[in-house]
Amino acid sequence: MYRKRQKYNNTKIEIDGEKFDSKKEAARYLELKKSEDWGDIKDLVLQPRYLIAGGFTYKGKKERARYYVADFQYEENGSIIVEDVKSPITRANPVYRLKRHLFLLENGDMIDFREV
Repeated sequence: MYRKRQKYNNTKIEIDGEKFDSKKEAARYLELKKSEDWGDIKDLVLQPRYLIAGGFTYKGKKERARYYVADFQYEENGSIIVEDVKSPITRANPVYRLKRHLFLLENGDMIDFREV
């Protein structure tokens, strides 16, 4: 049977019933889960969505809202941390860079953003 090649040659993986887009993201999840168990972080959220452009109607056609979906969000020492696990290839992607830009424009003052 033909298996579709992943866009960035990543291997999808499932841990604890959660699906991850890469082994690197799954490994980071295990690290964060351990930190949460130890009490270093709290309120771990997977795949948090942030509105970056609201929906609207233009000449009678509806344009949908656009979201930035990060990999993880958690609280550490009273600060909200948002993390994205990215390879150098993905970091160079112009679409990713635009979404990241819009996300930070709207949320940069309220969170600590980290690319891992």
